[in-house]
Amino acid sequence: MLKKTIMNNYKSIVEAIKEVDYKSLCDEELLSKSNRLKERASKGELTSELFIGGFALVKEAVKRTLGFEVYDVQLLAAVALNDRKLIEMQTGEGKTLTAVFPAYINGIFKKGVHILTFNDYLAKRDALWMKPIYESLGLTVGFIQENMSINEKKQAYDCDITYVTAKEAGFDFLRDSICYRKEDLIHRPFHFAIIDEADSILIDEARVPLVIASSSDEKELNLRKVREAVATLKPAFDYTTDEYSINVYLTDSGIDHIEESLGCGNLYAEENFDLLRQVNSALYADVLLEKDIDYIVRDGKIEMVDEFTGRVAKNRHWPDGLQGALETKENLDVQTKGRIITQITLQHFIGLYEGVAGMTGTAVDAEYELYDVYGKEIAVIPSNRKSIRKDLPNYVFTHKEAKYEALVKEIKKVHLTGQPILIGTSSVKESSDLAEQLLGNGVNCQVLNAKNDELEAKIIERAGVLGAVTVSTNMAGRGIDILLGGPEGEEREKIKDLGGLYVIGTNLHESLRIDKQLKGRSGRQGDPGITRFFISLEDELIVKYGIQNIIPEKRMPRQTNEALSNPIFNYKINQVQRIVQGKNSDLRRELYRFAFILNDQRQCMYNNRIEIINGEFNDEILHKDFSTLYEKLKLKYTDTEIEQFKRNLRLFHIDKGWADYLDKIANIKEGIHLNILGGKNPLTVFNITLVEEFEILQQEIEESIKNDYIKLQNSEITFEEINERNKPPLSTWTYFVNDNSLDGILGIGMLAIVAVVEVGKLLGNKSLKKHFSALMFDAEAVYYKLFNKNI
Repeated sequence: MLKKTIMNNYKSIVEAIKEVDYKSLCDEELLSKSNRLKERASKGELTSELFIGGFALVKEAVKRTLGFEVYDVQLLAAVALNDRKLIEMQTGEGKTLTAVFPAYINGIFKKGVHILTFNDYLAKRDALWMKPIYESLGLTVGFIQENMSINEKKQAYDCDITYVTAKEAGFDFLRDSICYRKEDLIHRPFHFAIIDEADSILIDEARVPLVIASSSDEKELNLRKVREAVATLKPAFDYTTDEYSINVYLTDSGIDHIEESLGCGNLYAEENFDLLRQVNSALYADVLLEKDIDYIVRDGKIEMVDEFTGRVAKNRHWPDGLQGALETKENLDVQTKGRIITQITLQHFIGLYEGVAGMTGTAVDAEYELYDVYGKEIAVIPSNRKSIRKDLPNYVFTHKEAKYEALVKEIKKVHLTGQPILIGTSSVKESSDLAEQLLGNGVNCQVLNAKNDELEAKIIERAGVLGAVTVSTNMAGRGIDILLGGPEGEEREKIKDLGGLYVIGTNLHESLRIDKQLKGRSGRQGDPGITRFFISLEDELIVKYGIQNIIPEKRMPRQTNEALSNPIFNYKINQVQRIVQGKNSDLRRELYRFAFILNDQRQCMYNNRIEIINGEFNDEILHKDFSTLYEKLKLKYTDTEIEQFKRNLRLFHIDKGWADYLDKIANIKEGIHLNILGGKNPLTVFNITLVEEFEILQQEIEESIKNDYIKLQNSEITFEEINERNKPPLSTWTYFVNDNSLDGILGIGMLAIVAVVEVGKLLGNKSLKKHFSALMFDAEAVYYKLFNKNI
């Protein structure tokens, strides 16, 4: 949290901005003042006068173009953003307008400012909405959409201000990292970014890799057979799950059953390791991934549901083995596998910017992590109007049936008054089931989930009108603004008298921030509002993380249909949520340490490519080591053609080598925790291995280039054939992948599998099978003990 002295300094700056009066200037004079600021900025000047004058210009431009009076708290937030801070600003307080101020100040330096939005719709909407402000002050503004052409994107990125999602900006960076020509580069150097919904991008999605892959015709031929074998396993007898249902494991009888069904011999023999992966992927898909909760099937394809937003995670895949297992489970065609060419996490992509600021409604709960990983302090901005929302205590029930009975009863009672109600559910399935219950009880409602996300704008637009009942997944929990009475404000005062929007949550999330986002849909800008959560001791979060370990057995209540009156249950449930949130935060920080050196290596390769594309790299292999070949080529080809040949040859082998390297590192990471068994620190071993392997990669790239020159010299291949080969992939596709190497859905389970395989090699037989289940759980315990965690 920011020190009080810093906030007081910001407030004094706000007062200084308000003292600058440009009301008497005509539009041309206002533009002229802005142009003079740009001239001073172009000379590298950065003074408080320029900063304060610039903010005052924007303040006046906002009033003239949009007719808005800028609140003091918006100026305060803008000053903090310009100081590279993360601001916590409540729903409806005008974050979109606030971002214009620091965007302008940084935009006049003509290096480019990116405002990273939550989705494509907001990128376009906000750019067009704020465009008159920027243009009145002589700045250009553009926006990026996923389906734009390269030229359209280049034009947008060349603007002073560009609105774009973090994901699409990241994908465009990856596209730049595999292009061969300077004119195909989309991005400029990364100058300054303002991140909307910053906690979502910097924390919730930070570890999700963005991937570019080249298409191939490889198929997983064994998946059908594996699926058939796994489908006949008996729960509890042939497989079991850990206490949190995070991983699933074969038992001794399950191993025997799979080996007999597939006729593979020892499933844990080294030659069966790929088959073992397929078996565990199929088992995980069958047991732990649920349709209409973790994914939906639409238009013959698996579509992942984002656990944080409730939306379809567009273009996101699970790792190939698990993705194929899901497709097989749902009797769909197994999609073509792709070879990963390059990838980057959002966390590391954001790190490319010289300066970063962010805004969200929920940052304080992640304060430690945001500072520890990103070095970002949080400025909590007071509301323009004091919040009068009532956050009522949770209703806690002993079992789900009682919870839903009370929930439907409450909705019926409130609906009769006309007060609008928003119900936040945890999954597509739950939202659909609850809507059916409501309809069966005479309550008409709108349903918003991943299956009808195209109707989101229309449904949300009417969610605040009199008598509205909206059942939604987390889609309604972030990035939306529900207006009382709808856009026209129909019967707004009557709705306020009824208590405003009533927000009901049906489950607590692992992250307290997600619950707060849902609550934040109510009580906008001083409006009244009410929030309450209905939860039961059978809810997933509470069962998964074992509230029975926190509440003594003698204090556990008997089953009853009434809400529990003792506040101890609410307290203990909140304690579980805080523990889980802390555990997830600790794990993310540890995983960041594993990716630190790899990201430096990725940036090194990218910088190397840019030097080559820009003609700044002096490649002398052909001249020095193959002088005879060089003289021969000069007789047939121009200097320009030879230089292009050399450049493309090096780019080709860099790309091929890097793709091979990523695959190798992924395999190394899979088994790195085996070092625990030898008493070594896995992080230290991994980082040393990365440094050694990267040196080998550089040598292999040089050797591959020389080998091609040797083949050319010996007439084993022609100049034209190499030229034809040395091109970017003709077919690429982008996607996100839930990385399963360390932190993904199979991470800890795969650690145990690898441990079993390695020990099995030492024993040389299958006598280890009877100890299999114990080793699985021991491996998880060892993993957490490594990071000083108690489970």
